[in-house]
Amino acid sequence: MPNHPITQSPNHRIAIIGGTGKEGNALAFRFARAGVRVLIGSRDAAKAQNAANEMNARLGAAALRVEGYSNRDAAAKANIVLLSVPYDGMKPILEDLRDAAQNKIVINIASSLDPERKSRAKPPAAGSVTAEVQQFFGDTAKVVAAFQNISPEKLEAVDEKIDSDVLVCGGDKAARETVIELIRRIGIDALDAGVLANAIAVEALTAVLIAVNIKYKVKGAGIRLTGVPRE
Repeated sequence: MPNHPITQSPNHRIAIIGGTGKEGNALAFRFARAGVRVLIGSRDAAKAQNAANEMNARLGAAALRVEGYSNRDAAAKANIVLLSVPYDGMKPILEDLRDAAQNKIVINIASSLDPERKSRAKPPAAGSVTAEVQQFFGDTAKVVAAFQNISPEKLEAVDEKIDSDVLVCGGDKAARETVIELIRRIGIDALDAGVLANAIAVEALTAVLIAVNIKYKVKGAGIRLTGVPRE
């Protein structure tokens, strides 16, 4: 796929769809603190604005102002859309965002897990949630997988260093590079894990980590790749 023009702009505006939830809110805070313009999205615009107000109070006057909107309006005003919504509740949200997501980078953080036993992977018919989102939005959206292997507990500990890698997959190389750069801005190591087809492995690894958490009675199992040069 050709480079997408949005990947060439340093002035990103990222919409966090589901930004009032724990994981989305933690990511919104990390991005805003790093100087990225953040638009919190929710099905309830007032709830999103309240979350934005609370975050602005935490960040202080020196930070860029976080804004709150409905999911659709947040996506429309952004050039990068991050989906922080569970797979089982994703379809109506995708339908609402279909037009707003065109010609933008879309980051999926959900994994393909068995809803009855989340320590077991259960890929959808498309192969991965990320591939399903790509099929739904069509070719003009540049959908990538990221953050699947970072536990929500680690993301919520916003003042702690995350000693895990984020694997980034997607069909557009320039989109992957843009997402990797954004993730590194918030102090987390991110690596290019290749094409969209590889998202099935990245998403399934979430189930592996959940199984490890259960077995060893921990909450923050992650992954760290060896033998890779670090910048």
